[in-house]
Amino acid sequence: MLGRDLTTLGTERKLVALTFDAGSGNDAVASILRTLEAQHVPGSFFLTGQFVDDFPSSARAIAARYPVGNHTYRHPDLTTLSSSSIRSELRTAAARIKAVTGQDPRPWFRFPFGAVDARTISVVNAECYVPFRWTVDTLGWKGTSGGQSVTSVVSRVVAAAQPGEIVLMHVGAHPTDHSTLDADALPRVISALRARGYTFTTLAAVIGPAP
Repeated sequence: MLGRDLTTLGTERKLVALTFDAGSGNDAVASILRTLEAQHVPGSFFLTGQFVDDFPSSARAIAARYPVGNHTYRHPDLTTLSSSSIRSELRTAAARIKAVTGQDPRPWFRFPFGAVDARTISVVNAECYVPFRWTVDTLGWKGTSGGQSVTSVVSRVVAAAQPGEIVLMHVGAHPTDHSTLDADALPRVISALRARGYTFTTLAAVIGPAP
């Protein structure tokens, strides 16, 4: 897995990983956690250090139930930073995540904006992280003002369904229209995938539990 930004779980089984990025608002955290619990479905979450500092109770609620990964501290485009600055982003975020939630985010990492190149992957790997990209971005983060809807979110996930699908969703609301499309679509996403024979797992299924 070294040198790669993983886009699937690498399995032929009909498994799906629902992943949630937490970088700005926490508007939909409670709704997402309720749905996952009610549906008995696991999730994997990527937290920025700033999210943990701004919303410690939400971060603890997430980490008490599901694995959390590192999404940097400030959510910058890492390809624009020096290697030492990347390491600082990772280490600062990890320290805050661990201090607030008690969870070490290693070995899970997600690049902000999906901005990646060989150098940044190498730095991330050297810090003992495996970067996870996604198979499909729901585009729910674009909000209703960006032409998206609950139906469009569900349709994108289902259209991309394949063994090992990694779904990218977000826990915040759109900054202007305040929609939470990923959270609102989540029950239908789960039902639609189950109807097609899929079951759900965390990213730990790929590389095992954290050391």
